[in-house]
Amino acid sequence: METKPWHRHYDYNVPTTVRVPRLPIHELLEIPANAFPDKAALNFYGTEITFWELRSLSIQFANALGALGMKKGERVGIHLPNCPQYLIAYYAVLSLGAIVVNLNPMYTAEELKLMANVTALTTLITFDTVLPAIRALYKEVKIPLVIVTQVTDYIKGADVSTAASLELEKGWHHFSAVMEGCSNTKRPRIHVNPAEPALIQFTGGTTGIPKGAVLTHANVVTATLQSTVWGSTAHLTSYERRNVIAMLPYFHVYGNIVVLNWAVFNCATQIQMPRFEIEEMMNLLANFAEITFFPTVPTLITALINHPKAVELNLAKKIKLLNSGAAPIPLEIIDQIRDMGIFFSEGYGLSESTSLGISNPIMGLKKVGSIGIPFPDNDVRLVDIQDGTEEVPQGEPGEIIMKGPLIMQGYWNNPEETAGQLKDGWLYTGDIAVRDEDGYIFIVDRKKDMIIAGGYNIYPREIDEVLFQHSKVQEAVCVGIADRYRGETVKAYVVLKPGEEASEEEIISFCRQKLAAYKVPKLVEFRESLPKSAIGKILRKILRQEETAKKGKTS
Repeated sequence: METKPWHRHYDYNVPTTVRVPRLPIHELLEIPANAFPDKAALNFYGTEITFWELRSLSIQFANALGALGMKKGERVGIHLPNCPQYLIAYYAVLSLGAIVVNLNPMYTAEELKLMANVTALTTLITFDTVLPAIRALYKEVKIPLVIVTQVTDYIKGADVSTAASLELEKGWHHFSAVMEGCSNTKRPRIHVNPAEPALIQFTGGTTGIPKGAVLTHANVVTATLQSTVWGSTAHLTSYERRNVIAMLPYFHVYGNIVVLNWAVFNCATQIQMPRFEIEEMMNLLANFAEITFFPTVPTLITALINHPKAVELNLAKKIKLLNSGAAPIPLEIIDQIRDMGIFFSEGYGLSESTSLGISNPIMGLKKVGSIGIPFPDNDVRLVDIQDGTEEVPQGEPGEIIMKGPLIMQGYWNNPEETAGQLKDGWLYTGDIAVRDEDGYIFIVDRKKDMIIAGGYNIYPREIDEVLFQHSKVQEAVCVGIADRYRGETVKAYVVLKPGEEASEEEIISFCRQKLAAYKVPKLVEFRESLPKSAIGKILRKILRQEETAKKGKTS
């Protein structure tokens, strides 16, 4: 690839191009199983499964699924939290050439129905506590093969479930029974081309049918290698000691790349957490002398480093590298992390770009508020928001478009949406950013989040940043709500720190000191909490929907 201006900012050991081996995802598991067969691949509530055992279990499950009739190209829903069964199923399904459809365990029967119909699911691998939703789904969508596990089945000393104890419907299968019924230990003899689809990642469709981004084996293997070469302090920890906190959900593209696949390729033990509960997290961290890599989201980082036990557990010395994604992180928190001596990076990517795209160097030049510079082999341009082709001058806002080996194949069975997002290989992200004189990129906002009030373009992220600076504010977000006079007006939703009190006027006058008059929120609503996605990203769209519903009732 040609030299790009941003290459000069790469850390000393990050290549400007990455040679990616032509292999399917499941063959990555052969690396640690061969090099460190007896090292723990997974640690699930203290129960360890070695890389050798994980490889054997996934081959066994693949052969069992093959015997049940699973064919190459079929869509298989994996509907599990972070637990050993997820990895066993993931590598098994991929080694048969079938396509993993990642499903959030919190989805309702209605949401699952949409996704099952869009992808024509032939198999669903699910778990005990969501069976009411699955039974409701099954009444409406006949999925030929349903396999159920109990999340705790792989904890040594815990009761192991059976089909009878879970009261499975007639014709449904029990995960462990399927495994036990298969004695074939040979790898499936199915040729999988890296250019073939591996995952369908649903992106948050705001209305109607959600879109399933199709990621190929090559996309995922490329992203795994890219995140490995970029994570330029992990190599300082020997393979024997490497581990990663596996709390980002595997069903989300971010967790899938930088936790699951990164860990396997880097021979790192995954310390699995099926849910985030801060006290549970602190107790877990107490059990480990060091954490090589902790990819997470801003809300969790804030809770973690401000926890009373943070000093007692010596987190500053324990955690080697923190990575934040999915939402902007306030400057005060970055300063706190750096004061602790922890290496930190913030990045940017989408489901459509296999989670990666742009990131700050880990050792090198970082800029406050910047998402950084493009990854190796990823080309990035900022183009005019209206015409979509002309590059904007330095410092002017433009839409981020990206091209390279991370970009999805398209949306599953959705040529119209694909044509809208992919043009001549360029992915139109819908994010608006500016580029500075060093080529560093600063996100201004989502195209669809932009507020147009009285003819002004207002980027709510800028207002969010100001609200975060208020000493009483724990979390805040702004949205544009319909306004008869201005077209739209700015409304702020604020969560105060425990024990604090503030008035609407106090928040508004604080913003007046720091923002142009047209950007200052006209309304402030105090809340106990804000709606968030599975990985802790604040969901503006939910707040917008609530406002629209309110308007509907009053009009």
